[in-house]
Amino acid sequence: MREPHHRGRLRLAAVGAAATLALAGCAGQGADTARSGAGVTITHAFGTTKVGSSPKRVVAWGFGSADALLALGIVPVAIPRQEYGGDSAGVLPWIKDALAAKHAAVPVVLPNNGTDVPIEQIASTRPDVILAPYSGLTKEQYDALSRIAPTVAFPDKAWSTPWRDVVSIVAKAVGRESAGERLVADADALVERKAAQHPELKGKTVAAGADDGKQFAVYRPNDPRVEYLRDFGLVDAPSVNELANGNETFYYTVGFESMARLTSDVLVSYAPERATQDTFLGRPAVAAIPQVSGRHVATITGRDLVTAVSPPTILSVGWGVDRVVDALSKAAKG
Repeated sequence: MREPHHRGRLRLAAVGAAATLALAGCAGQGADTARSGAGVTITHAFGTTKVGSSPKRVVAWGFGSADALLALGIVPVAIPRQEYGGDSAGVLPWIKDALAAKHAAVPVVLPNNGTDVPIEQIASTRPDVILAPYSGLTKEQYDALSRIAPTVAFPDKAWSTPWRDVVSIVAKAVGRESAGERLVADADALVERKAAQHPELKGKTVAAGADDGKQFAVYRPNDPRVEYLRDFGLVDAPSVNELANGNETFYYTVGFESMARLTSDVLVSYAPERATQDTFLGRPAVAAIPQVSGRHVATITGRDLVTAVSPPTILSVGWGVDRVVDALSKAAKG
C-alpha cells in the first residue's frame, strides 16, 4: 500500500490501455534480451544489488513494479495484494487487463498490510530477483529479502520514486532498458496529447487533497498525485506551501473551517465513493469556499480511479486519463 493518504486516511485512454501497453512491451523487448551474462548492478537506498542476466522468476513488491514488469512482457511470480482499488483477490483492474492480454494466470498474491513484508511467502516463490523500487522497505526487511534473492529497494526515500523511474529501474533489472524507455515515451506522449487538447488547464493553480472524515488532507507538491496534475499544465497553488506545517513529507491537514485559506483556481478532491464526495462538499465551511461555490472542484471518485493516480503507474497512467482530464477541464471552466 502506498504512503500517500491510502494508509492515513499511455496508449489507450480507457479499459484496454493496460493490455495495449503490455503488448507493446512484448513487441519491443527483443533487442534488450542480449544483455551481457554478467547482469547489472543497481544502486539504491540500502547500497547496491547485483542482478543476474535476464531473471526469470521476479517478485514485485510495493506499487508499480508489477505494472512495469507486465508492460515489459514479463509476468511476475508474485505481486502484492492491493486492498484499495483491487478486486476480491486484491488485483487491480489494469493488472487484470494486462494478464488477460497475455492469457496469463494471476500470480501469487502476497498479503500486504502496508508495513509488514511476507518473507516466507516470498521465499516460497523461489525468486531470481525481488523488485521494490516504490515501497516502504526497512533496512531489516531489505536484509531479510536479500537472503532470499537479490533485492532492489527505492533509490532514495520510501514511497517517493516517480513512476517513470520505477519503469526504468525495473527495465534495467530485467535487461529491457530500451523497451522501458519506449514505454515511458509512449505514456508521456499520451499525457502531452491530452494536455494539448485542454489548453484551459495551462497555468491554472491547483490544490489537491481528500476528506479524512475530520479534516482535509492537502497533498504537497512532491506528492506523486500532484506531480501528475502538473503534467497537464496545472501549477501548484502558492497557498499549498503557505499553509504547510512542515511535519509531513507528502501531505498535511487543515480543518474544514480553514479551507478558505487554501486558495486555488482548481481544487481536486479524491474520494472512494460519491457519498464521501457529497458529504465533503456539503460541509457548510467547505461549501462556502470559492472553488466549491464557483464549481471549480474536480472530483476524482472511486477506489479504482483514485488508485490509478495515487500514484500513476505505466499501466494505470492511461487507464483513467480521460476521466481525470474531463474532471479537471470542467473545474477549470467552472
